[in-house]
Amino acid sequence: MAARSVVAETYVPHESDSALADVRSFMAAHESKHGSAPNSRFLLVGDSEGDQVELPETLYLVLRQAVDAMAAGKAVTISLQEPQLTTQQAADLLGVSRPTVVRLVESGELSAERVGSRRRLALGDVLAYREKRRRRQYAMLEATSVDLDDEENPELMIERLREARKAVAGKRDA
Repeated sequence: MAARSVVAETYVPHESDSALADVRSFMAAHESKHGSAPNSRFLLVGDSEGDQVELPETLYLVLRQAVDAMAAGKAVTISLQEPQLTTQQAADLLGVSRPTVVRLVESGELSAERVGSRRRLALGDVLAYREKRRRRQYAMLEATSVDLDDEENPELMIERLREARKAVAGKRDA
């Protein structure tokens, strides 16, 4: 099966679509008989025998809402949204304080949009920043590493470490 691109799309009901009414009445009858979706099982069935998969509750609720809307003659649009995080959620994910996240947003290192007086950060942006920060930290660790030789003078080794730290600090400040 070829990969499908994930795009926003609108579906318009066809007046001659009697299968939609069948699906709606099936869902309504099943819910009235067995209760709400969390306690029920719904299956997506394929062509061959035994070819089925259980629908998760979230997908069932989306399907139910789409069926109800289309049965009422309304178009249904699937709109894609990346999860949004608060500054506190982003801070928890990054392992920093919330004011640090605010500083990162204000300095332009992290992008955010304002919703009223609050900031919202895209999960993808926060994860990309975390990976960028992790690579930068590994590069700094590598730059400060020194091969130890048992026969070298400890004072010389300490001096080489100081020089390496100064070089890293110089790169960071530049």
